[in-house]
Amino acid sequence: MIFDGHGDIWTDVSRKRKEGHKDIIRNMHLERFKKGNMIGGIFIIFIDPDGDKDPKLQTLEIIEHMGTEIIRSQDILKIVKSPGDFDKALEEDKLAVIIGMEGLSGIGDNVELINTLYLLGVRHMSLTWNEENLLATGVKGNPDRGLTKKGIEAVQLMEKLGIIIDTAHANDKTFWDIYENTTGLIIDSHSNARALCNDSRNLTDDQIKAIVERGGLIGLNSYNEFVHEDEDKRDIHHFVEHLDYLVELAGIDHVGFGFDFFHYLRKGPVEDMNLGVKGLETVAQVPDLIDILYNKGYSKEDIEKISYKNFYRVIEEVLK
Repeated sequence: MIFDGHGDIWTDVSRKRKEGHKDIIRNMHLERFKKGNMIGGIFIIFIDPDGDKDPKLQTLEIIEHMGTEIIRSQDILKIVKSPGDFDKALEEDKLAVIIGMEGLSGIGDNVELINTLYLLGVRHMSLTWNEENLLATGVKGNPDRGLTKKGIEAVQLMEKLGIIIDTAHANDKTFWDIYENTTGLIIDSHSNARALCNDSRNLTDDQIKAIVERGGLIGLNSYNEFVHEDEDKRDIHHFVEHLDYLVELAGIDHVGFGFDFFHYLRKGPVEDMNLGVKGLETVAQVPDLIDILYNKGYSKEDIEKISYKNFYRVIEEVLK
C-alpha cells in the first residue's frame, strides 16, 4: 500500500473542471492509483504566485472546484480530518485524503484565515512555493530573509490547531525559523538529500536530522532535477540512492514518499512526461520501485513503513 505525501491533485481538478470535465479523480486518476496500489495521499492546493491570477483568487477558485469534486466523489474519497479517519478510509475501501496547501500566498498576511482553512478540512500547509511572500521566504527568495513576524504567528497557529507543518520549498533561513519557532513534529513532504544532489530544494544533513529530532519525516521526490545533477542519471535507481541515504541518516521510521508526479500539472498525455525520473514517471510504476527495494534487502516491515506507515503515524500524531 502506498501513501503519496505530495500530489498537486486539487489544482489539476480545478483546471480540468474549468475545461468542462467532471469526476476528474474517478475518470482520470483512479485507475492509475489502483495500478500503483495507492491508498491515499496529501492532495495539494497549489498556488502559483507567478500565475496570471491573484493568489487569493487562485485559492478560492481551487477550493470551489475541490468542494464540488469531493461532494461528488464521497464513494471513493475519505477526507482525513481527525485521528481514526485514515483507518475508516481503509475499512471503507476509499482513498485516505489529506487536504494540503502548497504555499500560503493566497492568504496574504491574514493569519486568521488559517482558522477558516482548518474548518474547511485543511490539515497540511507549507508556507511558500519558492517565492517571497508576506509570511515566509522560498528557495528563490533572499537567502537572508526567513519567516516574517506574521509567518511566526502562522506556524504557531498551525501547530496549535493540529495542522501538519511542511518545510518543503522553504529556503534555509525559513527552515530554521520554522524549527526555532515550533516545538512539535515537522515534515518535508517532497525533497531529497542535498548531499547527493546539490539543489537548494533538497535538504542538508543538518535539516534532515532536525526533522528526525522532532519525530517528523522526509518524503522522497521523484522530480528529476532533484535526483541527480547529471541528466543521464535521473532514473529510478538514483532515486533509490536517495532513499538509501535517508534511511541510513534518518532511520527507517522517518522516510516516506512525496513523489510530486508532474503529470498532475501537465496538459499533454501522461506518456509524454519527461520530468519524472526514468522508470518512475507516474504512480502506476511504483510497484517496480517496491520490487527494487525488496531485491536490495529491505524487509516487508521496512517497505510498509516507507510506503505508508510513517505518514500514518505523523497524521495520527498531529491531527490530535
